[in-house]
Order: sequence, then structure tokens, then C-alpha cells
Amino acid sequence: MSFFRRNRASLERLGIDPDRLPPGQYHTERFPVLQAGSIPDVDMSTWDFVIDGLVERRVEWRWSDIDQMPSSEMTADIHCVTKWSKFDTRWKGIPVSHLWDQITPKPGATHVMINAYHGFTANLPIEDFLRPRNLFAHTYEDDPLTLEHGFPLRLIVPHLYFWKSVKWVRGFTLMDTDAPGFWERSGYHMYGDPFSEQRYWGDG
Repeated sequence: MSFFRRNRASLERLGIDPDRLPPGQYHTERFPVLQAGSIPDVDMSTWDFVIDGLVERRVEWRWSDIDQMPSSEMTADIHCVTKWSKFDTRWKGIPVSHLWDQITPKPGATHVMINAYHGFTANLPIEDFLRPRNLFAHTYEDDPLTLEHGFPLRLIVPHLYFWKSVKWVRGFTLMDTDAPGFWERSGYHMYGDPFSEQRYWGDG
């Protein structure tokens, strides 16, 4: 029996529905840390969050503004393109919909580009970005995010592969067309549905 089949069988023995696991994934209790390049130096005295592109007015917030915004909690399974999945992760943060309500998109906006430290980016259709459970998270499992997991803020988009849940977020740009972000330019799928196994260009 292969590793992946043994992993699914172990979920069944624990009373966990193995259908929660997308194809080609294995379940883990760990939370591996992966990023391109080094962990950034985050200076909260200069940190800002910018929304620009196809908006009527560019928005820029400091952490003191973000920290006063309403938070909600969410529990989700997460799926990394490197094939691990972790179930029932708990997050707290600002609903994406709340930030969206603070802006006026221009006609024709269809996608967003998430912007983060080190020039890291990821693209999303607006309808996926605005799913009700999506958060800009500042807390994981009741503790503030650690730097290695995206302090002070990371996007959580649990229905897509986890590279779309960008760490060290600094804002987003509204666009009238889709465009590849950092990993997408390196061959990752433009959308990234784990249950369709959309890992790379040409998949699904």
C-alpha cells in the first residue's frame, strides 16, 4: 500500500472523512514553514497596507488602523501545493469583505493582485477573494501570528492551494484582467483548486 493510501486509511481509523483530503495530498498534524527567500524584517513603525489600482481612491492604512477593525474567527482545512494538508486550523482576523467595503472599485475590476514583502504577489478572481470565510488573519490558534507564518497579517483563502494565502501581506491591487503572481510566473496554476489538483500550468 502506498504512503498516500496508508495516510487516507489512517484518517478513516480516526473517524475522519478521507474525502476532506484532496487528491495527491497527505494529512499532517505539523505546520511546515515554506517561503521563497528569507523571512522579512518587519518594522511596525513603517508598516502600511495599501489598496490601489482600479479604485476610486487609493487607500493606505497603518497598523493602528488595521488593529481597530472588527475581527472574526474561522476554522478551515488548508492544503499546500507541496502535498501536505492540515485539518481544522483556527484563524482570527479581519474579514476580506470588511476591507472591501471601505473602497469603491471602478467598473471593469475583475481580479486582485495580493502584494507582500519581498515583492511576493498572488492573483485571485474577485469572486474568490470575497468568499465569506476569507480573512486577513493576525491570529492563529489563539496566538498572534509568528513571523515565520506571516506576522503581522496574512491572507487566508482556504478553498485554494495555500500559496494563495499570502504571508506578510501589504495590500492588494484591483485589476481588469488576470495576471500571474510570483509563483504563477514560475509555472504554478493561475487558479489553484486543490480538489481539481491544479498545481501547475496545464493541470485541470
